[in-house]
Amino acid sequence: MRPIILFIAVLFSFSLNAQQDTTAPFKRNPIIPPFELLQTDSSLLTKDKIEKKHNTIIMFFSPSCEHCQHQTKDMIAGMDSLKDVQIIMATYQPFEEMTTFYKDYQIAKFHNIKMGRDTKWFLPAFFRMKSLPYLALYDKKGNLITTFEGNHSVAKLVDAFNGRKE
Repeated sequence: MRPIILFIAVLFSFSLNAQQDTTAPFKRNPIIPPFELLQTDSSLLTKDKIEKKHNTIIMFFSPSCEHCQHQTKDMIAGMDSLKDVQIIMATYQPFEEMTTFYKDYQIAKFHNIKMGRDTKWFLPAFFRMKSLPYLALYDKKGNLITTFEGNHSVAKLVDAFNGRKE
């Protein structure tokens, strides 16, 4: 009798494991995630504090990443096309590196860019990022449009917001 009970228990545990959802969290819950970022002024930026009714880009970056630097330069150069998009730049790197990047790229000049440190490493796990920069685009209602890894032109970002594909 014991071998049968043990066999049933093993089968039951296999069926539980087989039913686990391996879908990335951002695909199961395709809305702006409940992030918490430590900003350069040491205040916290959360989902609840971002502006509503604006398209949003969450860009995860590293200040020392050349691709991230190029993406930032491209977005700043194309700010006329992105002026109505709120851009949330998040990093996991040390606070000092983030603040240096913030100053070097004069991020304070842009009312629509917020930057902060993801001290809890929430965003990399939520998006299951594989490379940087990582961009997640959300519509005015906070619904996910698409995600991009690596550098992408401002025109491609604008096209994604406008519903156009490559």
